Amino acid sequence: MIFLYNSGIWLYGLAIRIAARFSPKAKAWVSGRQPVFEQLRQSFMESDQVVWMHCASLGEFEQGRPVIEKIKTEYPNHKILLTFFSPSGYQIRKDYKYADLVCYLPEDTSKNARRFLSFIKPKLAIFVKYDLWYHYLKNLHDQNIPTLLISAIFYPKQIFFKWHGSLFRKMLGYFTHIFVQNKSSEILLGEIGITPVTIAGDNRIDRVVQIATNASRLENIEVFINQMPTIIFGSTWPKDEQLLFQLLQEKEFDNYKFIVAPHDVSKGNIQRIVKQIPNNISSIKYSTLHSATKQNKILIIDNIGLLSTIYQYGQWAYIGGAFKAGLHNTLEPITFGLPVVFGPKYHKFTEAVQLVKDKGAFSIKNYNELYTIFTKLKKETTRKQASGVVLEFLEKNKGATKKVFMTIQKIL
Repeated sequence: MIFLYNSGIWLYGLAIRIAARFSPKAKAWVSGRQPVFEQLRQSFMESDQVVWMHCASLGEFEQGRPVIEKIKTEYPNHKILLTFFSPSGYQIRKDYKYADLVCYLPEDTSKNARRFLSFIKPKLAIFVKYDLWYHYLKNLHDQNIPTLLISAIFYPKQIFFKWHGSLFRKMLGYFTHIFVQNKSSEILLGEIGITPVTIAGDNRIDRVVQIATNASRLENIEVFINQMPTIIFGSTWPKDEQLLFQLLQEKEFDNYKFIVAPHDVSKGNIQRIVKQIPNNISSIKYSTLHSATKQNKILIIDNIGLLSTIYQYGQWAYIGGAFKAGLHNTLEPITFGLPVVFGPKYHKFTEAVQLVKDKGAFSIKNYNELYTIFTKLKKETTRKQASGVVLEFLEKNKGATKKVFMTIQKIL
C-alpha cells in the first residue's frame, strides 16, 4: 500500500509540473514550494517554541483561525507556522498577521517530511478537517510530537472505512487527539478503533460569531439600501444567478433591494453578470458605489472580503454553490440571524443538514421552489421563526475553540 501511495504522490507531482506550463494555478503550486525550506531555515532554526498548523485551503483556514489566535494571545512568545496545500488559500492569507511564516507544504515524501520537521521542531502540530499526509504524520508520531486533528467530519463512504483503506486508517492512528464535529463521526472512528476522540463542533462557528460581534457599519451599503428590505445572494455561481435574474422580474419583490456577491469576482465574470441582468433593472457595482445610487435595485459586489459583514443588512440570504460541487458558507449569514436558502447539494455540511431539518434553512431544486420559499419568508412571522432556529443553533454549537484549547494548554 505504501508503494502505491508513494507512486501516487510522485505521479501527482509530475502531472502538476507538466500542467504548470499551461495553468497559472499549477504554476503557483510549483513555484511557491521552491523556497520553502530556506524560508523555514530563516524563520525557525533558532526557535524551540513552534506551533505548526496545516490547512488545505481557505475554508479550512477559517476553521483553524480561532485556534491560532487563541494560542497567540495566551502564548505570545510561541511562533506560528501556517502551511497551505492550495494556492488559493496561500495567496489570500500569505500575509496573515498572527503567523510568523505562511508557506506551502512541500510534497509528502519521507525525505521532505524529515527535513521539514528538522527545521521547525514543533511542540505541537495541528491539522484542520482533512488533507492528511502519511509521511508527515508518521514522522510526527515517530518523533513523539503531539498532533491534533480539529473540526474533522467523517462519512461511511470515506476511504478510512473501506477494506482497502488500511494506510489511511493508520494516518488517523498517528493523531494524539481528534476533535470531530458530530456524534456520527465519533461513532465511525470508534468502529475502527480510533481514540481518543472528542465532539467539539466546528471551529468556524466561533470565527463567524466573532465576525458578527465586531461587524462595522458600511455606510455606502446603507445608502444603497435606503431603508428597504434586502435579500442577499452570497457566493453565487451562474446557476444561482439565473434564479436571481428570474426573481428580479417578480412584482412581489418590487420593493426589495438585492445584493449579489459572486464566488468569482474577476473582471470578466462581473461583466458577464452585468450583461445578464434584465434591461429594466438598474444595477451598480460596489467599486462605483456612491451616495447618488440609492435608486439602483441590485448591487454587485466586485471585491473579496466584504460579504461576511454585508450579511448584517439582509432579511434573508440565498447561498450559492449547492447546484454545483457543494454549498458555500452558511454560517456567516446565520450569525446575523438570517434564514438561508440554497440548492440541493448540501448533505455533506452538518450545519446545513441540521438547519434544514429544524426549518431555519431551506433547500430548493428549481426556480418555482425558490419563489415559493421567498414568498413565505416575506411574512414576518415565518422569517422570525426561522431566525430563532438559526440563532439557537449557533448558541448550542459555539465553543469548539475552547474545547480544543483545553487540550492545547496541556501540551504547551
